[in-house]
Amino acid sequence: MKSMNDDKCYEILAARNAEYADVFFVGVLTTQIFCRPGCPARLPKRENCTFYETADEALAAGFRACKRCHPAHPVSSESALVRRLIDLVEEDPDRRMGEADLKAMGVDPSTARRQFQRRFGMSFSQYARKRRLALAAQSLTKGDSVINAQLDAGYESASGFRAAFAKTFGRAPKGANPDPLYIDWITTPLGRMIAICDEASLYLLEFTDRKNMTRQFEKLRKMQSRAILPGRTAVTDQIEGELTAYFKGDLTEFLTPLATSGTEFQNRTWVQLQNIPHGETRSYAQLAEMVGDPKAVRAVAGANSKNGLAIIIPCHRVIAKDGGLGGYAGGVSRKAKLLEIENPD
Repeated sequence: MKSMNDDKCYEILAARNAEYADVFFVGVLTTQIFCRPGCPARLPKRENCTFYETADEALAAGFRACKRCHPAHPVSSESALVRRLIDLVEEDPDRRMGEADLKAMGVDPSTARRQFQRRFGMSFSQYARKRRLALAAQSLTKGDSVINAQLDAGYESASGFRAAFAKTFGRAPKGANPDPLYIDWITTPLGRMIAICDEASLYLLEFTDRKNMTRQFEKLRKMQSRAILPGRTAVTDQIEGELTAYFKGDLTEFLTPLATSGTEFQNRTWVQLQNIPHGETRSYAQLAEMVGDPKAVRAVAGANSKNGLAIIIPCHRVIAKDGGLGGYAGGVSRKAKLLEIENPD
């Protein structure tokens, strides 16, 4: 570990501290099995342990995934530490929590930084600052004065607030209607997903392990000319509830309002994808015919992969002509599971 030596990792392992469940992994030399911290399996001896930062590294080293803690899959619920600190920010956004404050709460600052970096792509302190700016943006959108927005954001200095606001939103706070997009994470049985919403629509929903996510964020930000800040809206709550029902097999049609941002051809393709009934599949050639251009098989395949709204725009329902699964940006195994959920028979 870059921030923890092996002895510290073993200490955490021995304490069965599940807060580190996705922070590092342990390979056991005597069994050739790897686990995550918090696993209920018998504690191995220190000399038989080797530690890895990711599950992929442990797999590449020849270890098999433990059948008790399933370390090759994301944890089913977010880190208790992350949730605890997020709640503290929401309860008292003005409160500044430095390393000394975290230590007084029994929190290792490096652990908080690492877990927030893993989930949000930023440190805990950066997250707290972004949330304060999000609250300021909401105040301005509702018609509050700049000074009230500044105080809501916890900035004592007007110049500091203006500089931070302009850096985030690309404009000064005076007279601005920033209307940002809000990003939050949703846990599902197939892994954690990223949801980007505003108060009216869902703009992006992707599995967090999809490649080039940063590029997708930047493209969306530029197309919308809006900042993307940590937070959630009623739309986030709606899609989270619908996903929960979907994975339980209780929902066949999503009602969350969507905001797509594709070309004319891509938008046509995405409309037809949504016309494929739950529990059914179509080939890429059939989809091209549905779009009205039978020769555009490659083009509809490309449009599939770029819709940015996984599951909701069901590109997983498009398969190869020979009945094979074909490709899927979220991984073919995940595609198979989605089809199984929709057609368990």
